[in-house]
Amino acid sequence: MKFVISILGIVVVLLLAWLASSNRKKIKFKPIITMIVIQIISSLLLLNTEYGLIIITGISAFFGILLEYANEGVSFVFGGMANEGEAPFFLTVLLPIVFISVLIGILQHLKILPFFMRGIGFLLSKVNGMGKLESYNAVASLMVGQSEVFITLKKQLALIPKQRMYTLCASAMSTVSISIVGAYMTMLEPKYVVTALVLNLFGGFIIASIINPYEVEPSEDILEIQESEKQSFFEMLGEYILDGFKVAVIVGAMLIGFIALMAAINQLFELLFNISFQQLLGYLFAPIAIIMGIPLSEAVSAGGIMATKMVTNEFVAMLDLSGGSHHFSERTMGILSVFLVSFANFSSIGIITGAVKSLNEKQGNVVARFGLKLLYGATLVSILSGIIVSLIL
Repeated sequence: MKFVISILGIVVVLLLAWLASSNRKKIKFKPIITMIVIQIISSLLLLNTEYGLIIITGISAFFGILLEYANEGVSFVFGGMANEGEAPFFLTVLLPIVFISVLIGILQHLKILPFFMRGIGFLLSKVNGMGKLESYNAVASLMVGQSEVFITLKKQLALIPKQRMYTLCASAMSTVSISIVGAYMTMLEPKYVVTALVLNLFGGFIIASIINPYEVEPSEDILEIQESEKQSFFEMLGEYILDGFKVAVIVGAMLIGFIALMAAINQLFELLFNISFQQLLGYLFAPIAIIMGIPLSEAVSAGGIMATKMVTNEFVAMLDLSGGSHHFSERTMGILSVFLVSFANFSSIGIITGAVKSLNEKQGNVVARFGLKLLYGATLVSILSGIIVSLIL
């Protein structure tokens, strides 16, 4: 029965994307089917095979070591602030982002990361039926982040047509930055985080190919990557340390605001309507949870977490999921974990629009106009990833 629901769910997601398509006649179905097959095989490999276990264990151990190194620095600066046996979220989850940001900076400085991003992007372009620019952008978003990626395309930003801008922004919103993957792994099982990274990469292409199909002429598919200004090694270290700290502080501030606001709204709804705002959203999202393969008995609670992610951000939803107040089955935990690993939420519209606008005001206005369509597409990517995992679990 679960296979029937999952297949039906895939069809529903593709249909929802088709309904929002800007040009249904130009949709290329062969690359879409190919990428769905790749998603299924990737999930099967990562979650259900011995080789997948080795890959996941290796990646998890790698990030575990990085977090240990990061905690050395955190302990030196903030040691003694935490009570014995307690682990403040800001110190243990957010501040390690600083160290991972530094590592990304070093890889950028040594030209290792740009070479890797171009290589993977080139291979992806052979599969997804899109241009090299779109393929590079998806990989770069995963490596450097949804706003920083546009800096690397600064040279040609003004020349990118509206349709290609949508795909670039949708890729950025559908993925997550490697710099915060370690933070996710402290709240979710690493195997689901890694699986989601792979699924969302292809899912972004699948949904964008339906919602926003177009042809790219070879003469137009020129990839010009903006090289960062020449810096000394220690100038670069200082910049990436501060960038990582800014991300940690911004996420922390957003969590304070969003969680407090959610608590206040929940209380208000309980006083007025005898139901929390989160429960109400849960009922609205329950049908989506069901087509993702989540049992009816868990659909409302799962829908509440899914809605929380979209209305606030993935960190708030992950804290809710991992808090222990819900009693989900292991399969539901896996589906929800994969769904949560993306930047598909309302705040991301502002982040991406602001990033593009700071580089090119005209293109920033273009992005602002299709902001809700961006969120719609990125949410479909998350749903599709959850459905693919439900086929395997």
